[in-house]
Amino acid sequence: MGWVESLQRAIDYMEEHLLEPFSIERIAKEANVSVFHFQRTFAILTDITVGEYFRRRRLTLAAQELSNTSCKVIDIALKYGYDTPEAFSKAFRRQHGITPSQAKNYHGKLKSYNRLMIQVSLKGADPMNYKIIERESFQVVGVKREFSCANGENLIGIPKMWDDVHADGTNDRLVKLNKGEINGIVGVCVDKSSYQAEPLIDYWVAVEYNGETQDGFMQLEIPASKWVVFEVHGAMPDAIQKVWKQISSEWFPSNQYTPAGTPELEVYFDGDPWSPDYYSEIWIPLKRD
Repeated sequence: MGWVESLQRAIDYMEEHLLEPFSIERIAKEANVSVFHFQRTFAILTDITVGEYFRRRRLTLAAQELSNTSCKVIDIALKYGYDTPEAFSKAFRRQHGITPSQAKNYHGKLKSYNRLMIQVSLKGADPMNYKIIERESFQVVGVKREFSCANGENLIGIPKMWDDVHADGTNDRLVKLNKGEINGIVGVCVDKSSYQAEPLIDYWVAVEYNGETQDGFMQLEIPASKWVVFEVHGAMPDAIQKVWKQISSEWFPSNQYTPAGTPELEVYFDGDPWSPDYYSEIWIPLKRD
């Protein structure tokens, strides 16, 4: 099954189970990827989290029922996963701008979020510069934090971690330790969802380094892999987010590879990260589909 077909299968599964308590683990299984990879790919392609997609779709269907049936508001609220009419009304107003009662009486406009169909561009209007390399295992040293992938918590926590390592001098200490082929600060994402009940990742800010672990730092071995290394040109964070979207929507759908599921890297080199000329890289370990 191809990359796009796997994602669409998971989305179709979500649509078929909209009225049930959703299990992100079960959804990711439909796509044959980890929870972390599914959530990240979904967010990259749609600009919303899986949880937000569920909320929008449920409230869209709830509005349709209110407008077209004689069901009571409380019954609609319970059907679409809200324990009280008050909670339902608050969520409904946030999405539609009117109350459920107003919708039932045809007062005001409704906002519809339709069933999602993944469409990707295989034309590659903007060229992607990349190379395929193979490397033996290597070591990085740095600091790590654990983040939950639930409700996009990692998307909030990781930028704060970067702020912290710059503010407390950790970044400068790591730069001095950097001894390896990768001559830059590395953001390493380690997916832990395959052996945790909760979808978790470890995120590292690190450098390639061979030697004894320095005080205050931990060591991580990056396994031997075939890597695709993408060039990123432009100011952070927009440039790297744009390339991640191209990777998900253009590169993987048109290649025979899928992510291997082992640690992925973002490499930040010396320079002004807000400059339009700034250069960075994305490293993804590969396996054949």
